[in-house]
Amino acid sequence: MNDQIFTCKTRPCIKVCGMTSIDQLHHLGDLGVQFAGMIFYPKSPRCILPKLRGDQVKNEKFKVFKIGVFVNAEVKDVLKQVDAYGLDMVQLHGNETPYFCEQIANYISVIKAFRITENDSVQWKVKGFFNDTDMYMFDTEGEGYGGTGKKFNWDKLIEAQDVKKPFFLSGGIEPTDAPAIVDFAKQYVAKDLFALDINSRFEIAPGIKDMSKVETFVKEIEAGISIT
Repeated sequence: MNDQIFTCKTRPCIKVCGMTSIDQLHHLGDLGVQFAGMIFYPKSPRCILPKLRGDQVKNEKFKVFKIGVFVNAEVKDVLKQVDAYGLDMVQLHGNETPYFCEQIANYISVIKAFRITENDSVQWKVKGFFNDTDMYMFDTEGEGYGGTGKKFNWDKLIEAQDVKKPFFLSGGIEPTDAPAIVDFAKQYVAKDLFALDINSRFEIAPGIKDMSKVETFVKEIEAGISIT
């Protein structure tokens, strides 16, 4: 993995997902956001493919790392978009197996997403993926594979105590959640909390963010969680 990816001004870092605008991608970097998510799942209303070409994204110099989000895609299709868009990391958000993750991880850093329900054991969910991924993401279970805009029970992570790998916290995080995240960051499991993933709760329309909400959230997280 590119060591620069681990270098954030804040802990946790911030990822804004579902980006579809060149101007907003540049703006994220100016706000101190570290990661931008670009969705390559055709059924998503935030799918980047009909909105921005690969060369438009690849040829720009952004201050953010670009994460491509894929759902049950073929290996060749993932790697095709990695090259076309100049992606820095890949997020696998479907039913990918450890072997599939390993194939992608041979070429680029991999985040494996796990959708959590009230009945799930986090440690059981991630079992078998440790050696074939660079990071985890914990999101909310819902119909289909798109974001639900809802939170899962973060106590499921607290119960796990130790996931032993850097992870992204996702699932319906909204602008008013900074205090709850500051409290969560005090839990032992949060020693591996690498980044917060925000999306639909910060939007004006699918794929278009309310940058003032993003800016306020970033400042509140930076103020509330000290660098360790």
